[in-house]
Amino acid sequence: MRALASVCALLAVFCVSEQSFAERSDLPPEIGWNYGEIETPRSAAMAGALRAYSNSVAALFINPANMVASRIYHLGALAQIWPEAGRQSYGGAAVDSIVSSARVAGGLGGTWTLQDPDGIDRRASDLRFALAFPFSDQFYLGIGGRYLWLRQDGLGPLGDSLVSGGLQDENIVRGFAFDAGATIKPSQAFAISLVGNNLNNPGHGFQPSSVGGGIGVGADQFTIEADVVSDFTTWDTAKVRAMGGGELLIADNYPIRLGYRYDDGAESHAISGGAGYVDRAFSAEFAVRRVVSGDQATAIIFGFTYHVESSGLTPSAADTF
Repeated sequence: MRALASVCALLAVFCVSEQSFAERSDLPPEIGWNYGEIETPRSAAMAGALRAYSNSVAALFINPANMVASRIYHLGALAQIWPEAGRQSYGGAAVDSIVSSARVAGGLGGTWTLQDPDGIDRRASDLRFALAFPFSDQFYLGIGGRYLWLRQDGLGPLGDSLVSGGLQDENIVRGFAFDAGATIKPSQAFAISLVGNNLNNPGHGFQPSSVGGGIGVGADQFTIEADVVSDFTTWDTAKVRAMGGGELLIADNYPIRLGYRYDDGAESHAISGGAGYVDRAFSAEFAVRRVVSGDQATAIIFGFTYHVESSGLTPSAADTF
């Protein structure tokens, strides 16, 4: 019954139509775009501080190296709702670190976004794919690619202008970028990661080039992490985002998460939190982030993940070595 209720709740979110956002957003477009990041409930609840201790579907989007952090085969669906920004995003992903006998992990994901349909009317499709390999139990390396299709048919900050409003019915972005990540775990309870995003420097803020890192401490029941990211493209000069987050697993099935993010470019402070239910077969989670100082924006993220390895349809981890 829990699984059925979780699926129904997620489907209800997916059914939100364009009519849900009937007024033009007053927020700057870059706030709602959120640096082109695709967030899962876990990463959003921890304010993005998950580069060192991510795994499963979250690793595909935030640090591809960590797809090998656990032996899993997961299928996930996610949704994001940003009321003030007039944004909604829906997507899915798959991450497998079991099937390959060479211990190579792979991930594939896709997301569709609609932002401010009565304003800038931005529509984007984001395709992600990545591979990772554990050189040892202490060192993981991953590389990923992303392809973005984006068009903007509405009015930008300058009104009916090609500069700010885009090209009617034409893509203003259609390009590839690549990411790379590395994680070092001197012990099971300590991890350090370095991640670069859009490293080929596409040259625009829809795919901003950035470099970040995270340091985390974790055990079976809790994780604490701090991350810093330097963005070289979105703003006139390089700007920093600093994030911290923690999670606690209660009664083996109920994760509780909190986080804080400072954004130097947007000059904002945000707090976040989330919860969920996780068991051997599936997980259902949600997160909320709210800017408390700066342009007022709220992000609500839902996610559902099915653990294929629990079905017995995949080889066991022991069979792949």
